Amino acid sequence: MQRVFITGASSGIGAALAQCYARQGAVLGLVARREQALEQLRAGLPGSARHRIYALDVTDHAALAAAAADFIGAAGGVDVVIANAGISQGTLTEHAEDLAVFERVIVTNVVAMVATFAPFIATLKAQAQSGNRGCRLVGIASVAGIRGLPGAGAYSASKAAVISYCESLRVELKKSGVKVVTVAPGYIDTPMTQINTYPMPFLMSVEKFAAAAIAAIDMGVGYTVIPWQMGIVAKLLRMLPNRVYDFVFSKAPHKARKAPEERT
Repeated sequence: MQRVFITGASSGIGAALAQCYARQGAVLGLVARREQALEQLRAGLPGSARHRIYALDVTDHAALAAAAADFIGAAGGVDVVIANAGISQGTLTEHAEDLAVFERVIVTNVVAMVATFAPFIATLKAQAQSGNRGCRLVGIASVAGIRGLPGAGAYSASKAAVISYCESLRVELKKSGVKVVTVAPGYIDTPMTQINTYPMPFLMSVEKFAAAAIAAIDMGVGYTVIPWQMGIVAKLLRMLPNRVYDFVFSKAPHKARKAPEERT
């Protein structure tokens, strides 16, 4: 029976991952800010009584560490830690008031990922050394981190940082037996994307995404883009010369600056 800890669990990708893992019989630790939403999620999960919820903001590192310690104690360890919590909001550097938004995005999407992983690493290492081959740290990135998108400087920068951070951590932990998995979603049908007013190629249902992500996590894939079609697009974007990329994406629609704050 897997023991899985998920942040940003109350909706979207986090909730879909929780539902998929619960159907597989996992014991879950679910983190999000909204307690009522967490309660509703837990109530609808198979084996609801075995799951624990933690209503907290992931930027509260002390509360996050306390939740990690509680889950490890209650579940007798942990197998998979998924740092999924995040926010996305349009920003423009020329507007001074957007600096605070930029800081909030970086702190939530990047620093909180470090704070999510840190309390679990010693336990995961010990378990891996004892023969547990399923120990995973999972960072949810985005194809938006492949190249900078106009109007999304904060979000793109945060997800690029997530990709690089997880790569560093993957190398650091390689000999320990703990595998670090980076999952970069493309366009997934969640509340975050449902407000977008522009075309979203290869839009994927959140349920199909969750199943594909869990398969990649189980295999210990170091880095994957889901859906696979966006993986091809991501590779092509990396190869584009700056001059061509700048010309094409200068015409792309910008994410709205005043959109409501969203959590992944």
